[in-house]
This record gives sequence, structure tokens and C-alpha cells, in this order.
Amino acid sequence: MSSGAGDFYDARETRDPAAREADLMQRLPDAIAAAMRHPGWAAHLSGVDPRAVRDRAALARLPVLRKSVLPGQHRESPPFGGFGPSDLSHFGRLFTSPGPIFEGEGTGVDPWGTARALFAAGLRRGDVVLNTFAYHLTPGGFMMDHGARALGCPVIPAGPGNTEQQFEVIRAFRPVAYAGTPDFLNILLAAADRDGHDISCIRKATVSGAAFPKSLQEAFSARRIEGYQSYGTADVGTVAYETVAREGMVLNEDIIVEIVRPGTGEPVAEGEVGEVVVTTLDALHPVIRLALGDLTAIMPGVSPCGRTAPRIRGWLGRADQTAKVKGMFVRPEQIADVGKRHPELGRLRLVITRQNEADAMELRAETPQHTDDLRAAVAQTLQGLTKLKGAVSLVAPGSLPNDGKVIADERPVG
Repeated sequence: MSSGAGDFYDARETRDPAAREADLMQRLPDAIAAAMRHPGWAAHLSGVDPRAVRDRAALARLPVLRKSVLPGQHRESPPFGGFGPSDLSHFGRLFTSPGPIFEGEGTGVDPWGTARALFAAGLRRGDVVLNTFAYHLTPGGFMMDHGARALGCPVIPAGPGNTEQQFEVIRAFRPVAYAGTPDFLNILLAAADRDGHDISCIRKATVSGAAFPKSLQEAFSARRIEGYQSYGTADVGTVAYETVAREGMVLNEDIIVEIVRPGTGEPVAEGEVGEVVVTTLDALHPVIRLALGDLTAIMPGVSPCGRTAPRIRGWLGRADQTAKVKGMFVRPEQIADVGKRHPELGRLRLVITRQNEADAMELRAETPQHTDDLRAAVAQTLQGLTKLKGAVSLVAPGSLPNDGKVIADERPVG
């Protein structure tokens, strides 16, 4: 696959891989030193000499910080548990994600590093973007908003839901591109077909926050919509993104990604599936070896599109029981809270599946009381705690597996 200079966001994307690696490792000690100026990082990295961490082998000897522990740290010492600046004037916006995990947004042009992903998905100056990620409290909407506007793309801050209003703004502004979960784009397309709305102006899509199975990719392509995946989190911004090569996802610039054996900080061999661990070099809010809980593998070689950064295979499941459903994280602690609010329930198991090309979840709860009132009350509690609707099945005591699993993610991977 041949590419021209206009196919890349900037010249850094085609650097010699050795030059990129040398640049990252040269900047790493300063990032660690900046992190250790915050009390949480200083305690976590106690005894580390930043000047001695100049290669991946030295980095791999540092302790991993698991994302799953952040909610407790943030509750104990708000807002960032000592892992970020206490002077909030450094940030332009402040957010919360379920957990809760609190995040701050930098004041730069593209603080989340999303412009590269959007450019790789085909967005160019002047393309109007329908952004359906949420703008309320969580950062998803602004992550895409900043990246699109950095490219010179006008943004419709639509947020999720309200399909009739979505159709009104589509009719008025004729957006070329969509940003949001793949599930919601599928909902929009189905509603447009049903109600006779013309949304054929949408030709490009950057999707994230949910699985993007091949069946859905092909369904969009049949509608002449080319959808590309972007993988990132509010903690570190955009981690990797899909390109026209359709061979894995290229890692973003300015981050260091390790794939480690789940539950450890030990890097695995290239090609072996393991957990994603990310280090960022942002002097304001550095992150050192944060384990995201997602599974993937490094792919050999470089992308046929011409970008020379390492590639990952994409999302291959979760290393822990935390799951992302419709763009929102659902955690075992939240399911435990359901049980605390309904003491008549015994063992609980949240089962996540795909139904009609959308994420679906069902809470199975052991109880001797099989009443509609209890089922409705538990469903309301589940929605209140997770911000997501789910079915509730009341089952006989002792009928759920005794395997310690609170969340069972049964969605297909790959």
C-alpha cells in the first residue's frame, strides 16, 4: 500500500522506529520526575531514581498502577488521589467517570491526542462532524471535539440520544463525519430507514467506546460509511487508532505502551496477548505504567499504510472483570453495591452480551423471592449505579457458578 505525504498528520508518523524509541526513552526520566512531584506518585514510586529509567527494561522494573484502584484513591484523597496536580487552575475542564475516577483536561489545542485518529479516519479541514459522545460530566465528547477542531472541522455537539433532534441537525448541516459509539450510529441508521430521513451525507466515522465487530463494519461499509476504530481512555487520551491499512491499530505518538502478563508488570513477547500498560510523557499530568485492564497484543512489523509506530491487534477482552458497556465502565464494586442495597439477594452475576448489534446486560441474582416488584426494584438500582439499563433475572439460590466471577463478558472478541 503506497502513501503520499498528504496521507499523514505530520512527519513524526513516518519516523524511523529507532529514532522514535530513542526520543521516547530520552524524555522518560523527566516524565517520571514530574510524576514524583505529586504525593501519590512519590509514594507509589518510592525509591525510584528517575535518571536511571532510560530504557524499557528499567521501565519494566517499576511497579504497575492498576486503574481499578483509582476510584478508592480518588475517594480517599480527592480529586486525583495525589496522582495529579492539586492546583486545578492548570486544567480547562474537570470531569468524572464511573467509579468515580476524576480527570482534568489540559488547555492545549488537542489535549487528548485525538486529532491523529480522526485524520487517519479520513477527516480533513472543513468536514462537519456529528459528535454523539456525551459532553455531560464525562470527557468523551470533548476528547473528539478538540481533535476535530484541531483539524479545522466544525463540530455539532450532539451528544447521544434524541434521534429526532439528531435528524434535524443532520438535515441542516449535512455532516460528512460521525464520532460516537458504533452502536448509536447503527441506531441512527435504522431510525432513518424507518422514518424516511436522509443521512446519506455521513461517509466517515470514528467509533470508540464499544465493540466494533466485523458484521457491523460490513453493514456500515454497505451504506458507503467507512468506520475506523479509536482506542483511548480518559486517563491517557488516545492510545491507538485504525488506519486505511485495516491491519491492527497504530499506537499514538508521545506514549509508551507495554503489553504485560495480566496481574503482573512483566512484559510478554511480541504477539502474545497480555494487558495494556501505558506511560505518558505529559509534564502536567504524567502517567507511569498505568494498567488499563484491556487485553491486546503487539503486532510484528509496521503498518502497510506507512506509519511506523508499533501496532496492537485491537481490543481482545478484559484482564480484569471491569467491562465497558455502551461506552461506560461497569465495575464489580457497582454490582456489589446492588447486593448491599437489596439484602434479600445472594450471589450476583452480570452477564454482558451483544443483541441486535448492541451491547446488552443482564443481572442474574440468587434469591428465594421471585417477585416482579423485587425484579423492578433491582433493575432500578442497577440503572442508578451504572447509568445503564439492564435486564434482571431472579434465580434460585445456589444456581450461579461458584467461581468468584461477578461480571461475565460473553461478547465476541476480535
